[in-house]
Amino acid sequence: MTTLQTVFAKAKADNRAALVGYLPAGFPTKEGAVEAATAMVEAGCDVIEIGLPYSDPLMDGPTIQDAVHRSLVNGTRIADVLRTVEGVAKTGAATLVMTYWNPIDRYGPERFARALADAGGVGTITPDLTPEEAGPWRAASAEAGIDTVFLVAPSSTEERIKAVVECCTGFVYAASLMGVTGARETVNVAAEDLVARTRAHTSLPVCVGLGVGTGRQAAEVAAYADGVIVGSAFIRRLLDAPDSAAGLADVRLLAGELRAGVSAR
Repeated sequence: MTTLQTVFAKAKADNRAALVGYLPAGFPTKEGAVEAATAMVEAGCDVIEIGLPYSDPLMDGPTIQDAVHRSLVNGTRIADVLRTVEGVAKTGAATLVMTYWNPIDRYGPERFARALADAGGVGTITPDLTPEEAGPWRAASAEAGIDTVFLVAPSSTEERIKAVVECCTGFVYAASLMGVTGARETVNVAAEDLVARTRAHTSLPVCVGLGVGTGRQAAEVAAYADGVIVGSAFIRRLLDAPDSAAGLADVRLLAGELRAGVSAR
């Protein structure tokens, strides 16, 4: 199984940033999610975040909300998310689940951590779980041998950054802006400063997400971050495609463009 540690070590040895792609389970279909994520890996993604569809998203912009709604309409449940993780992990990419806390809490933290590890998942990203409330989840994750990833933001104080990175084991997710997900014309200039401030408190890799959607933007972020996270841009390709074959082709093209961007150091 590929771990986050080996992914970032290899990327560093190659003098590039790691490319992290996001896709919700169950979108565009339950089987199609595995196919799309596999295409992303084959074209250059090192890490895949599988989103656990949730009816009340907090940080998801309209593109991801649309995809998650379709996933829920498709009847996607946690068992389907775990099957998606299992299918994607077989590609050799480090595979995470990105989820709000409530589904894990309802499922049972220890049960979820064990099930994710059994499926080949290497960790979770929990955007709404705070350091003050993360103790039980950190313990369950450590017991299952999976990593925990938490978020810092441009508004985070030094004290807050320190508290967040102490909860992280895989990498630190640096949100480039205050707002919801979605590709944008430019990446917030605050992202570079946030990465520098975060590195002052940890030796873990720091990855930047929110707003990255082109190879040019990926190259810009890769110049100062250890990883580049892209979600909405991949989803938009699938949403706009006339059919599944075209969607997969577009996803491959974008992943290739982004991979070239993160390699342009």
